[in-house]
Amino acid sequence: MSKPVDVSTKRLISLAPNNWVRWVTQIPDITVGEILNSEFQWISRESDVLIRVESPQEGEFLVLNELQLRYTSKMPRRMRAYAGLAEEKYNLPTYPVLINILKTDSVKILPRYESNVAGLCATQDYRVINLWEVDVNVAFQQPLPSLLPFVPILKGGENEPIIREALQILRADQQLNELETVLAFFATFVLESALVQEIMRWDMTVLRESPWYQEILREGVARGEEQGRREELFSGLELVLEIKFGNPGLELMPIITQITELQRLKAIQQAIKTVDTVEELRQLL
Repeated sequence: MSKPVDVSTKRLISLAPNNWVRWVTQIPDITVGEILNSEFQWISRESDVLIRVESPQEGEFLVLNELQLRYTSKMPRRMRAYAGLAEEKYNLPTYPVLINILKTDSVKILPRYESNVAGLCATQDYRVINLWEVDVNVAFQQPLPSLLPFVPILKGGENEPIIREALQILRADQQLNELETVLAFFATFVLESALVQEIMRWDMTVLRESPWYQEILREGVARGEEQGRREELFSGLELVLEIKFGNPGLELMPIITQITELQRLKAIQQAIKTVDTVEELRQLL
């Protein structure tokens, strides 16, 4: 478990690309041609996965897959940009799909981009898939191995037996067993960290090396830094403590909420990223 693993979106989708594009497009007779280079020189971020496909009804076109850890209000504009750039680069029509991984209640999820400037309108439709609304049985029955690491956050997948079943499938396949780190990460959202550790039978420090873990850790830090208010800082600190240390970390929140100085709260926020144990953090408090 100590070796570096590839848990990128491209790696996940390439496990069963035909089943994946049939699922995201709901076109049963679609076939994959190739997974294309989705890096566009005009924007700073690489689109997740761009796939050239073909179907008898639609002919040849592109499926643009954008997996977002949490939906933000910037996504409609981003989907419009990616779709336009993909069509320009490959001269093919594009079917954009936005897959939202973790539920958020703070922003309304929109299925299209719209703008109107002096009577000139621009729109971009895209399909939205919210993983928390996807029945967990889809991952096992299709089959869709790309969804197995997300089982804990799928609809009906939050219980221990289902997570253990997904883990057994991942471990039984040499192509899939490296993805158990991703499964463990999302399991921490629905199960106690100690139980996840027992199910996985390895040290949780492995989980903290996951790029998914690092992304949500950065999200928690940024949530407080961007706003600067005590309430937002408390929210960001709580998220980071829960992800990094589980319930023992949350036990520090009553102490932290008594702190009124913003600079001290920000210092604690930075310290969480470097300490290895709750006790180390407690001493700093």
